[in-house]
Amino acid sequence: MTKRGGWSVTLLPWFLLLSCVPLHSSTHDVTAGGPQRTVDTQVSVNQFIALREVVFVIQSQKNSYHTQRAEQRRAHLFHQAQSLKQGSPDVVFLHELSEYGGNWGILPALPRLAEGYCRSSSWIFFLEEETIVDLARLLQVLSRFTSGREWFLGKALNDKVATIIHHYAFSEEPTGFGYPDFAAGWALSCPLVKRLADYVKYEPPKSDFTIDLKHEIALYIWEEGRGPALTDVREFCSKLHGSPNTNHCASTVNTYFPSCGNPVEKEDIFVAVKTCQKFHQDRVPVVKKTWAKDAALLEYYSDIADSAVPTVDLRVPNTERGHCAKTFAILRRFASGGVTRAPWLLLVDDDTLISLTRLRRLLRCYNPTEAVCVGERYGYGLSQGGYSYITGGGGMVFSREAVLRILFSGCGCYSPDAPDDMVLGMCLNTLGIPVTHSPHFHQARPDDYPKELLVRQRPISFHKHWNINPVAVYQQWLMDTEEPFQRLLGRGRENKQEL
Repeated sequence: MTKRGGWSVTLLPWFLLLSCVPLHSSTHDVTAGGPQRTVDTQVSVNQFIALREVVFVIQSQKNSYHTQRAEQRRAHLFHQAQSLKQGSPDVVFLHELSEYGGNWGILPALPRLAEGYCRSSSWIFFLEEETIVDLARLLQVLSRFTSGREWFLGKALNDKVATIIHHYAFSEEPTGFGYPDFAAGWALSCPLVKRLADYVKYEPPKSDFTIDLKHEIALYIWEEGRGPALTDVREFCSKLHGSPNTNHCASTVNTYFPSCGNPVEKEDIFVAVKTCQKFHQDRVPVVKKTWAKDAALLEYYSDIADSAVPTVDLRVPNTERGHCAKTFAILRRFASGGVTRAPWLLLVDDDTLISLTRLRRLLRCYNPTEAVCVGERYGYGLSQGGYSYITGGGGMVFSREAVLRILFSGCGCYSPDAPDDMVLGMCLNTLGIPVTHSPHFHQARPDDYPKELLVRQRPISFHKHWNINPVAVYQQWLMDTEEPFQRLLGRGRENKQEL
């Protein structure tokens, strides 16, 4: 985007002044287990920052469907800006910031954001493709915070218990550490962006893995108390747009689950379940008792042929970890066309719980003639030019075109027990095929995520049977009730995709 020249605003539109009321938030200090904070402030009706002081970064993805959603979000921001008569705001698509596919990790993107936008702006406001921003209210909210200071603003999420996806951080008091709900939007003041942009060059995150970005960003910014904690802002909301009790919100959410038309047919998805002999009597029965009945095309791949399941012996010895050789054998079987001509391949572990009904709805949004890979996105070494991958336990979905391109490229395993999901990530990175993230896939169990995220997500998958009743988890979180799907998602608001 091209930066604009400076200018000043001497008079606000009358409708904006009428909508401005003093905003309050209570004081709440948490220091023992890891901090979050709120501020107790009040702003006068004529204290506003100018729109040119805010840069909007849409956490977009390089995929035709997601690019379209980001463009609609940008158009909505421009439409509001016309009403405010403050010119067009700077709106950045994160996936277009540079050629590097790891900018979704935010930290790699900070140097470019600092250099390109923080010289003449005060705030970077991040939003997702379905985050609806009320520009007038947002400017009002940001005016409460001195832009010359380091601020980290968002809607705070908190762990109820220590969780594996956060490496059991703050195990003594996990509720004390706040991290941002990305769906509600979150903001960094430019002094903080500039410092982090310099800092990340010589002090990357301690872990090479990016697993739950929002938590890891908060940890990196907080820097064990040397940096600012997340300030909880009550006007940043993750409720559905237009739902009750959102009149105060500067941000809301357009939809909790995409709706792109009728679900794809059952026969459009070929399901490959990875298993081995020792789990034929343990995990496979759970698959059959829960979600397998919703599959039209499904095969179990094992290290032996067991007619009781039945399984397909791929002639690949079982390995205690990795399973790269097994996965690539499945890809070759799928690509051959001898078993199926389905446009989609779903690759899951035998301890993955999944809703095929919801997956069929999600896949309607994607074009299978494109090279598409969908699931929960992780990253490896993103701050050092690393790569992204779909984590295997939550389920990996590939279009036939993606599978053919992977195999045709000659990509393969460097050892039979190499981590299959990471090897595939390296292949996709080499081929320039984007890894598409969906928050509805989960590598861990429901207990490992904040419940307020899960109840609005309509989850597609969870992983692991450890310390849970997997059938009960499936029935609670993944099995749709008889209540109409549209009503469950907010009385059909997901169809209003024009916002």
